[in-house]
Order: sequence, then C-alpha cells, then structure tokens
Amino acid sequence: MSRSKAKHSNVLSLLLSTLLPVGLSLTMSCSSGAGAGGALDGGSGDSEIDPGASGGSGGSSSKQTAATGGAAGRPTAPTSSEGGAAGSGAPSSEAGAPGSGGAASAGSTGSGGTTTTTTPPTSMGGTTGAGSTIGTGSTTGSGGTATTTTPPISTGGATGAGGATGAGSATGAGSATGAGGTPVTTNPAGGPIKYVFVVAMENEAAQSVYGSSDAPYLNGLISKYAHAAAFNDPLPDAIPSEPHYVWMEAGTNTFSDATFTTDSDPSASNSTKSTAHLVTQMAAASPAVSWMSFQEGLNGSTGACPVHSSGFYAAKHDPFVFFQDVSGSPPSASNAACAAHHQAYTTAAFGQALAAGSVAQYNFVTPNVCNDMHGDSSCPSSNVIAAGDAWLSANLPPIVDFVNAHQGVLFIMWDEPEGGGPLMPFVAIGPGVKTGYTGSVTYTHGSFTKSIDEIFGLPILPTVTGNNDLSDLFQPASFP
Repeated sequence: MSRSKAKHSNVLSLLLSTLLPVGLSLTMSCSSGAGAGGALDGGSGDSEIDPGASGGSGGSSSKQTAATGGAAGRPTAPTSSEGGAAGSGAPSSEAGAPGSGGAASAGSTGSGGTTTTTTPPTSMGGTTGAGSTIGTGSTTGSGGTATTTTPPISTGGATGAGGATGAGSATGAGSATGAGGTPVTTNPAGGPIKYVFVVAMENEAAQSVYGSSDAPYLNGLISKYAHAAAFNDPLPDAIPSEPHYVWMEAGTNTFSDATFTTDSDPSASNSTKSTAHLVTQMAAASPAVSWMSFQEGLNGSTGACPVHSSGFYAAKHDPFVFFQDVSGSPPSASNAACAAHHQAYTTAAFGQALAAGSVAQYNFVTPNVCNDMHGDSSCPSSNVIAAGDAWLSANLPPIVDFVNAHQGVLFIMWDEPEGGGPLMPFVAIGPGVKTGYTGSVTYTHGSFTKSIDEIFGLPILPTVTGNNDLSDLFQPASFP
C-alpha cells in the first residue's frame, strides 16, 4: 500500500473509532431511560408528581418531576431507580433515601396528631406522629404523606416532615403536661390550690373555742390540720358583724361612698359602688374564677338575691349583697346576676353538689344564726358553741373529703370575738396545710382576703398589700 493510501486508511479508522461509541451510547441511553421510568412508578405512592412522566422522560430533563419514584411517598424501604434523578447520571434515586424530611419543614405538615395550644387552665397537648418527635408547636409529622416541594427538600420519606427533632416542645406549647391529648386542669394562677371553701362562723373568741369541751368535732380537726393562734380583729370591739364580712370581701369597711358600721340590710345608702373586691376581680379574670354564695335559711321573703333578712337568715352575714355591682343599684331582691351567684344552703343539696363536682372554685358558706355560734332567742339551743359544733360535724365531712381529693382548702373563720378579743379562731383544712400545726404569725381578715387573691392569681387589692398572707399554715410548695 502506498503511503498516501495508508494515510487515508488511518484517517478512516480514526473516524470510525470515534463515531461508533457515540452511536452505541445514544442507543443505550434511550433504552435505559425508557425502562427506568416504569420502574419508578411504584414509589410514587400519594405523591403529587404526575405519574404519566414515568414512561420515557428519564433522560430528557434534569427537573425533579422526571424522578417520580424518588419523591417522598409512603415507601419506607424504597426500591432502586434505574433511571436516576432524571438526567443526573445517578444510578438510583433511592426513593427519597432515606426520606430525610429535609432540614425540618418548620412544623405544620403531616397528620400524626394535632397539637392544640390553649390558654390555661387547659392544654390539649397532642399525640406525637409516627414520623417525628414533635413539630414546632403546631402539628407533628406523620412520616407517611408526601408533600411536593421544590428541590432539594423532600418532605415525605421514612422520617416525615419536621425532621428527627422538629425543634418542638415535648409537652406542647403552654401546657402543664399535654399528656397525649388529655386536658390538664390548672387554675389561673398555676398554683397548687384548685378550690376554696369558706365557712363563716360568729362571735367567738379564740379561747372560747380552742380546747373547748363543747366543740369536740372542731378540736378534732384542729389536731389534724392547722390553726392560727394570732388572728386579730381589725376593727374595734364595738363594731358589729356586717363590717367584718365586708372586710373579708374587700379588705376594708370604708369606701369613698360608704362606711359600714351597722348591721342594717343592704339599701341605696347602705351599699357601695366600689368594684375593688374579690368576686368582681374573679369575674374580670381570664379565664374567670367561678364563685357562689351558699346561705342557710333563704326563703321567699329574702329574695333570690337575698338582700332582706328573714327568719334565721341575716343579710349582714352575706358580704356580697352590699356591693352594687353584684346586687344592683340600689340592691334588689330580684337582681338576676346576684341570684345566679346565690343558693339556699341545705345539707343534702350541698352534699349532692360536692358528689357531682358541681361546686364553684370559690364557695362562701354561711350557716344560719342558730348554727353559726351566734345564737338567737328563738333557736332550739342556748349553748351556741355546742350547736355550732354539731352543725360543723354534720356538714363538714363531705367538704373535707372533697378538698382532700381535689386539691382544695377549707377555711373556718369567725367574724369577731365579741368582747373576748382581740383574738378569734381560724382553722385551715386541706391536703396542703401543715399537720397539727399552731401558727403564730399575726393575721386579720385582710390576710384572708390577700390569700384568696394569691390563690386565684388575682391582683392584690391595695387595701391588703401590707397584710401577712396565710402561707405559714401551709406546707412548702402548697401555697402560691
């Protein structure tokens, strides 16, 4: 062969060696793309990617839509994709391998249980989803439902949206425990006391009750719970009952439009427009604190809003009816709002309310004058301490049981010592009080008023800021 022919032959060989691989590569690429698309279709699951793209588009585009098998979907053990990630040259999309959920999708995807945030006292919590720990306080990832996003984030897969931690809270935003969707009851203050019961007794000094053989039941309670040895009358001895009851409610008996010094029934002149008192604070709280006045001896003459004394019921022993924002301006026996917060006390009805758990958070109970150690010439017994102790022994056991079972407290207090002063009895009963304790801290009725504010997380009334609260009678961490 001549040099010229040899030269042409070499050139032709070189050309053929260059072109043949290209042709083969094109043929193989077309064949591989067609097969890969079909193999991926099983991984699409609930994906929003069009399954029609799986037929032959595997090598024609580098967009996410070509790799239909690699989107999130439901498979937790995806099969290999022969077509790769649509033109990327990768041998497998691993079907979202391993469905890492991206870099946490900021909550609100998946359906593993809705976390509902509520304001106290309750928090619904929420059951955590199978695919993540907790979302960002909204909803948790379920790990099973795919969500279409732009690359490179894959929101489905084995772990689900929100990633492995989700930057959430294990208890649910603002909840006490959020135990898997079970409501958790808390009082507005977040404190340990849920219910308060007050039984208001009358006209006895501390030395007349403590250790008295006429009061065996009461002294039995004193030996088990806590009582105060220095509970003082905040008013002069000549001041009668009514101003003391008003003091229990407002921390004072003196207002800009009235000063209470008598035992008269409420009227336009013997009432106040002041709103600086406990039950108005309770109504204004968020959420509101429920309250109820239980007065023994109400009848048709007293009114549904009991502003009129009748029989053995004395309006002077019901502090709420002297405030016009409760009883009306002027106070009215038919005032609907007042009537809604008053019930006639009977042993049977109150026992049923306790058994049904239908009592209020704050319950003020006043026995009639024959049962509160006050006495009256028409009462069956002249031994007022014994009569009062008999009433307590018949009526307190279900209250004591209720407070012990429901994180409550029962306060037994007296309005005044009436000549035996200045000290009067005061007893605290409940699971959080000290056992068999005699407290020496100085108290007045304002101490009681301040403590009610603290228990229910209410603003402290200006009239009682300087008073000691009742915390000394309670075990550590049992008083707000």
